[in-house]
Amino acid sequence: MTHRVAFVVFDGVTLLDVSGPLEVLHQAGRYTSVLVSPHGGDVRTASGPALAATTTAADAGPVDTVVVAGADHLAERSPEDELLTTVADLADRAARVASVCSGAFALAALGLLDGRRATTHWRHARALARRHPLVRVEPDALHIRDGRYVTSAGISAGIDLALALVEHDHGAGTARDIARELVVFMQRPGGQSQFSTALATPPARGDLLRSLTASVLADPAADHSLPAMAASASVSTRHLTRLFQAELDTTPARWVERVRLDRAQQLLLDGHSITSAARHSGLGSDETLRRTFARHLGTTPTEYRRRFGTTT
Repeated sequence: MTHRVAFVVFDGVTLLDVSGPLEVLHQAGRYTSVLVSPHGGDVRTASGPALAATTTAADAGPVDTVVVAGADHLAERSPEDELLTTVADLADRAARVASVCSGAFALAALGLLDGRRATTHWRHARALARRHPLVRVEPDALHIRDGRYVTSAGISAGIDLALALVEHDHGAGTARDIARELVVFMQRPGGQSQFSTALATPPARGDLLRSLTASVLADPAADHSLPAMAASASVSTRHLTRLFQAELDTTPARWVERVRLDRAQQLLLDGHSITSAARHSGLGSDETLRRTFARHLGTTPTEYRRRFGTTT
């Protein structure tokens, strides 16, 4: 008996969100897939090519699993009512509901993820948490299962999600064979934090904190201890801590550490040694650099440089 999977697509959808998981399921040989869109017919992807002859939810037939693909506009504004109606219709009759990348915004908009753990592309995680505070967003995860809902990180992580679905349905051996055939990791090392950029965070709202954070960004290796920053801003350490929590949703120490980690990542990619990257980023020693990489990125400085430094 084959497992029927409905992929929800729409104009502007990210092609790899669809084609990656589709190929995994095709390799498994135990799934039939159907492309479903709000109006049926051809759907134009964000990269240009069209997905032809999609069907509507009403004509999709029985569905075991629903996979909602993503697109940048889902994270930028509320999903259209027609898309939400399509997802809700399919979710009501499916045993399992999944999303790739920003497809999680559609599930969250329907309230399906309320009180549940979920993830999305690292670039959209903060927006998902802000717009849907009842969702327990985990920005580092590549994919998360909570009950009958499975969400994944961005774009290529849809392949990781599909492999996890196959493993759940048919065992690790089947999923491992597919991973080998597709020349991908069964479980890739580290979470998606290793892909993110610490500095891609909203700027502080107030002038005081904007000026202070700008000075840290300009010279991460300087003395940015809590007392030093408080003295520079002419406020108490307690008040400065409150400002960081209110405007950046973190502590001063954690924010500075992320800035220094971001600088160390760039220094490593620019060819600096581990010792040099540790010193010039403000993290200090090789050991502190390694501990910081392990804590935030789930990898080592050497592995990070190997993965992201060059294609050769």
